[in-house]
Amino acid sequence: MINTRTPTDPGMTIGGLAQAADVNVETIRFYQRKGLMPEPVRPSGGIRRYAEGDHSRLHFIKTAQRLGFSLNEIAELLLLDDGASCAQARIKAEVKLADVRRKLVELHRMEGALEGLIRLCGAARGKVRCPLIAALKNDTVT
Repeated sequence: MINTRTPTDPGMTIGGLAQAADVNVETIRFYQRKGLMPEPVRPSGGIRRYAEGDHSRLHFIKTAQRLGFSLNEIAELLLLDDGASCAQARIKAEVKLADVRRKLVELHRMEGALEGLIRLCGAARGKVRCPLIAALKNDTVT
């Protein structure tokens, strides 16, 4: 990563970076421990400073998370950030898309099961035993 700081631009503190990226300082520290974010060198008697590239990297991590990539998958994507690994990045995205589609099928199944259970509750007015609870206890939910 190229350092774009100039002598008149000392960079951001970790608090400034956190604020700019709309994350908690501890989030940045966590990413550093995981090897996703670099930890700048602390100058003698000074404060660590983060460059604009660090903000871009943090933005990349948060965007990838919103798309469902795990931290391990994000680390793999970061390793592909050389401009020559587009095919490998595409494969990782295709795998993630297939995973999302599998989860959507499962969520639709869950939605249907819950709708059915809710209908049972509405149909059982005045009965002592709740049909929703009974179905969960008897594992009759599909």
